[in-house]
Amino acid sequence: MSSRVVSRVLLSVLAGALCGVVVTCGVLVVRSPDAAPPAPSARPADGRATPVATPPAARARQVLRHWDAERARAWTSGDVRALAGLYTPGSVAGRRDAAMLRAWAGRGLRVTGLTTQVLRLQVLLDRPRRLVLVVTDRVAHVSAGDLVLPHDRPSTRRIVLARSPVGRWRVASVSPEPRGRS
Repeated sequence: MSSRVVSRVLLSVLAGALCGVVVTCGVLVVRSPDAAPPAPSARPADGRATPVATPPAARARQVLRHWDAERARAWTSGDVRALAGLYTPGSVAGRRDAAMLRAWAGRGLRVTGLTTQVLRLQVLLDRPRRLVLVVTDRVAHVSAGDLVLPHDRPSTRRIVLARSPVGRWRVASVSPEPRGRS
């Protein structure tokens, strides 16, 4: 099976998996990580493509799916450097996520499966280079070799993503969402 097919299978398994990182104090598409999500287009009668705006929630889901797939790939390969690259420099969530991966690796554990269920997604800010989201999710499945860990309870977090100059989305911060907001 080619690596592209494997990547697509992994993406479909982890499609809902963003905030698995949220549970692990971080945050959890199959294209180049530097490519921006494509905008759908309509073809008028003259055949020229006319960009159509992607609704904010749909765009946010695309960004999260891509980010989740990249994070899952870093976790399953044990690649701390790739994981750290998914966060902005100085991100507390990134430092915690990388530290957790190092701790797992230090104990000889490697994540072999991770499925997160996104229960609710609210877009607070949608700008070309910044997304602010409120995400409620839970880890539905985590495995490390033969060890299957229990899923967790839903949690709600505010996630800020920043887009780099080359178009790669990175998590800038993850914080608990105050109760009355979600």
